[in-house]
Amino acid sequence: MYNTSILLNIHSRRKYQMAETKKALVERKAKTMDGNNAAAHVSYAFTEVAGIYPITPSSPMADYVDQWSAQGLKNIFGTTVKVAEMQSEAGAAGTVHGSLAAGALTTTYTASQGLLLMIPNMYKIAGELLPCVFHVSARCVASHALNIFGDHSDVYACRQTGFAMLAETNPQEVMDLGPVAHLAAIEGRVPFINFFDGFRTSHEIQKINVWDYKDLKDMVDMDAVKAFRERALNPEHPTMRGSHENGDIFFQHREACNKYYDAVPAIVEKYMDKINEKIGTDYKLFNYYGAPDAERVIVAMGSVCDVAEEVIDYLTAKGEKVGLVKVRLYRPFSAAKFVEAIPATAKKIAVLDRTKEPGSIGEPLFLDTIAALDEMGRTGLKVSGGRYGLGSKDTPPASIFAVYEHLKEETPARQFTIGINDDVTHLSLPEKPAPITAAEGTIECKFWGLGGDGTVGANKDSIKIIGDHTDKYVQAYFQYDSKKTGGVTISHLRFGDKPIKSSYYINKADFVACHNPSYIEKGFRMVEDVKPGGVFLINCQWDENELSEKLNAETKRYIAKNNIQLYTVNAIDIAAKIGLGKRTNTVLQSAFFSLAKVLPEEEAIGYMKEKAQKFMKKGIEIVKMNEAAIDAGASAYVKIDVPASWADAEDAPKAVTEHGPAKLVKMVDSVMKPVGNMDGDRLPVSAFSEHVDGTFEQGASAYEKRGVAVMVPEWDGATCAQCNKCSYVCPHATIRPYALTAEEAANAPAVATIVDKKGKGKDVYKYTMAVSPLDCMGCGVCVGVCPTNSLKMVARETQDAKQAAFDYMVENVTVKEDLANNTVMGSQYKTPLLEFSGSCAGCAETSYARLVTQLFGDRMYISNATGCSSIWGGPAGTSPYTVDKNGHGPAWANSLFEDNAEHGYGMYLGQEAIRNRLVEEVAAIKDSDKASEDVKAACDEYLATLEDGEKNSAATKKLVDALTAFDCDCEMRKDILEHKEYLSKKSVWVFGGDGWAYDIGFGGVDHVLAQNKDINILVFDTEVYSNTGGQASKASNIGQVAQFAAAGKETAKKSLAEIAMSYGYIYVAQVAMGADQNQTIKALTEAEAYDGPSLVICYAPCEMHSIKGGMTHCQDEMKKAVDAGYWNMFRFNPDLKKAGKNPFTLDSKPASASYRDFIMNEARYSRLTREFPERAEALFEKAEETATNRYAHLLKLKEMFEPDNK
Repeated sequence: MYNTSILLNIHSRRKYQMAETKKALVERKAKTMDGNNAAAHVSYAFTEVAGIYPITPSSPMADYVDQWSAQGLKNIFGTTVKVAEMQSEAGAAGTVHGSLAAGALTTTYTASQGLLLMIPNMYKIAGELLPCVFHVSARCVASHALNIFGDHSDVYACRQTGFAMLAETNPQEVMDLGPVAHLAAIEGRVPFINFFDGFRTSHEIQKINVWDYKDLKDMVDMDAVKAFRERALNPEHPTMRGSHENGDIFFQHREACNKYYDAVPAIVEKYMDKINEKIGTDYKLFNYYGAPDAERVIVAMGSVCDVAEEVIDYLTAKGEKVGLVKVRLYRPFSAAKFVEAIPATAKKIAVLDRTKEPGSIGEPLFLDTIAALDEMGRTGLKVSGGRYGLGSKDTPPASIFAVYEHLKEETPARQFTIGINDDVTHLSLPEKPAPITAAEGTIECKFWGLGGDGTVGANKDSIKIIGDHTDKYVQAYFQYDSKKTGGVTISHLRFGDKPIKSSYYINKADFVACHNPSYIEKGFRMVEDVKPGGVFLINCQWDENELSEKLNAETKRYIAKNNIQLYTVNAIDIAAKIGLGKRTNTVLQSAFFSLAKVLPEEEAIGYMKEKAQKFMKKGIEIVKMNEAAIDAGASAYVKIDVPASWADAEDAPKAVTEHGPAKLVKMVDSVMKPVGNMDGDRLPVSAFSEHVDGTFEQGASAYEKRGVAVMVPEWDGATCAQCNKCSYVCPHATIRPYALTAEEAANAPAVATIVDKKGKGKDVYKYTMAVSPLDCMGCGVCVGVCPTNSLKMVARETQDAKQAAFDYMVENVTVKEDLANNTVMGSQYKTPLLEFSGSCAGCAETSYARLVTQLFGDRMYISNATGCSSIWGGPAGTSPYTVDKNGHGPAWANSLFEDNAEHGYGMYLGQEAIRNRLVEEVAAIKDSDKASEDVKAACDEYLATLEDGEKNSAATKKLVDALTAFDCDCEMRKDILEHKEYLSKKSVWVFGGDGWAYDIGFGGVDHVLAQNKDINILVFDTEVYSNTGGQASKASNIGQVAQFAAAGKETAKKSLAEIAMSYGYIYVAQVAMGADQNQTIKALTEAEAYDGPSLVICYAPCEMHSIKGGMTHCQDEMKKAVDAGYWNMFRFNPDLKKAGKNPFTLDSKPASASYRDFIMNEARYSRLTREFPERAEALFEKAEETATNRYAHLLKLKEMFEPDNK
């Protein structure tokens, strides 16, 4: 229905209502930055204290503020901002409250659950009329699942707090209007939430005009600042604040603040006018955009408004009467100003809400619209409410066209959704292919990368180079899947000669690059994103013939029929040869600039080399490697001549249906595969009808076979010692030993390498070390631990045929119980019940977690804190936790970040309550004269092994068999058999990182451990908030550089282990797998066997540490840490004390290597020597002394716990 020809000249007639079209009084410099950077820049000017806590996607704001403070940047008051990282958002809000009470202008940055944790303090701050601003990159609040992306469910949850709420649409508006929140709060005394869309605005990079602080200072009401300080609490003029009141006066006292809220709209308008005067804009409380005589109007706020404006330009050029009311001041909501913004000609209104309030008659902005129209007597309008964009669901022009089309109906639906296919409740509007509405001449580029390969970082640099060194407008946005490094990333870059307002994904690009060849093999629909005549660049090691074999028929046809310019570049070999390993990004960035011709080649190379200096924090060697990659990439690509025959390429036969449990296979086919192919946006609501409550089947990751590794291990059976150490450390369970019977060996595929078994089982079994090339992440950790050099990394494609051998072993080879035990070697004959996760290549966390599942997985509950381990552990429809041949495996759940220990404790209590009832019934049956001798014997064995997990599992099976065979009408027997899954002793585990255990969840960890119940807590100690981008935690060490510790952390690491040991009845261990594999497995088995609480703290090197040589050296880095005295291994076992022995075992020896050499091997430390050399020397000296004293302290503990020391 849309005629694309009418696009001609539309853009030259476009009226950019908010652009600087009036004559500005001040000139502002243009810089390329994202929304978070813009908010941080503005807030720093007005902030004296920032109480913060990391949460995605708002953390970068606080990080910028911390960096600028460390660099000595002054705010408008002439001071640097004091940044205080707290243990939680609740703590940060309390700090903000206290700092305000003491008279300092204070700010925080947060989102989602973090914002909700601040709500109690927000009521207090607002009630006390304290002028602060919460900058919020609005994010989805977890419900049936966690979603870290953007919508308005968090800010809407704060409507009752008393905070004013100001919304922005894009990074430029964040820069322009951010000051309004601060200025109005200072004058009006009402605190503000200043919010913009998480990710879509917070992480969208644009070239924007930036405030000079002197211009901001000009607008500040310094008398109001003075009055605020005079009202502050101070012993020199003491007052009381925060009293308690009874029912006689509370109500009327609460109403006394009304005049302040009544005044806010006028105050906000006043400062908008000041800003308009300075920069030539026309910001209002509610801005109207569109036809002056519009009949169909959308009401919305946030980034969708820019999409709507593009569509409005298109439709009004056709003569259609449509418009948009853009909400800026959402609270207090001025009904008069809102209705004033709606054209008098309007007949129908669609209100778009980026949230869902189940059970409500409409979402918040819809209800506000209805109320405002009623209050102002504006009748006769038909108003609809629509939900859109939940969890960052993309809202392209097609969705907005659908809304305006819907408003043509005589009676539009009261409620609707856009952007999805609701085939269950049928609320979704039909959407049709839409014309291109982006500014004419906009160049659009799309890059498909692999998380951790540097694609996103390189594209951020590219867009900044274009933005800062040309006159072009620029935009960049980055799309991720839920995996850690190793997941799919898609970079969307736009640049052109006109302003860019396209806040949606690119679906027709001039240039598309595939940076990982596995995406070609998987058949991702990348080439369909290329415009006719556009460029498609593939990073691969294939020649033209091999490329032809890899491309599917659909891709070939599209290339041939649309004149796609096809190129390949072998960045893989170039990067490896230079020494960059898997980091192909710099080579590919250089190829892009050479092909795109957006800058002269020499200039582009020069600017890229300037950007490469950022790697100086990792050392000059890395900088030089990147410079060499830039030179190589500029000419490394090859033009592929497209055969005419591709236009008629025929599709290959469709893949055979997967095998496995019916429910799992259905979920894999209907959910996992489309999501894995980045096609999840097309799934209808009905695809989730069987998963409404967020429950998914275990074991789906085995069906992914992503094939993202370029290099994988090849095993040499002739030299292998069969120690199984490689399997023991594998983060993804992709290399596994098998002992085979003669029959199993005979039936194995011919590609399997099978040798004689050595040691135990010799002459009984054959042996193989099976590798899954399509699941391997290519980290090479296994190669590093092999004592006989029996593994080497080779090109994955040379090993693909061996996938059949791995699959055969998994499916057909049984666990040999005579070999499988709780030793390093024996544990690896047990089936791992955590496999093929989305964790980073080389991840230490998954190595520990996988081992725990091999030891206890068939009877485990896992409560997992939000963080890295919940992201790699709980991706929707792709669970890496799996089941054994009996269908048993870890029952996994995530609640929140802060309450994980309590959630795990609840799991323990819940299953225990049911089990205790059954135990009483078993005891009653045992004592019954009606029970047979077989039943009584089974009851006796069951009751005798109640607290022994391994023995009780076998006894439970005997009991169930005996009761099943016993024929009686007994209600207790019936109840026991109906709930038999609760009979056996379960192993309850609580997993989480150091940010949870040391900081936000510490209170819960402490309380749960103190209950003296049989619950096991496992802490992945990366010494940093890994999942949110690398913020300091109380597990971070002295001298470590992290976000919120830009100048190096000053304080020592918290001794979580000793806090737990102080109770006396908690099993405690600190382990480092790479330093002592035996100690690790001993600690885990002792912790689980202990009839009481346990805490195992696992040292886990992380990508965030920037280890020289990368995560290939993860396990070796653990050994270095222990040898240097950086990390200490020990165990505290209360059972030994009961036996009259020393409960404390110090497993670490005195330091035998240089502490300084160790920390200088990691950029998280070494960078400090380049950025703050004198401070680095002082902190490193202090850190080394602290480590020496800590070991001496542990020796004293060992002596103190000796039984003869009373």
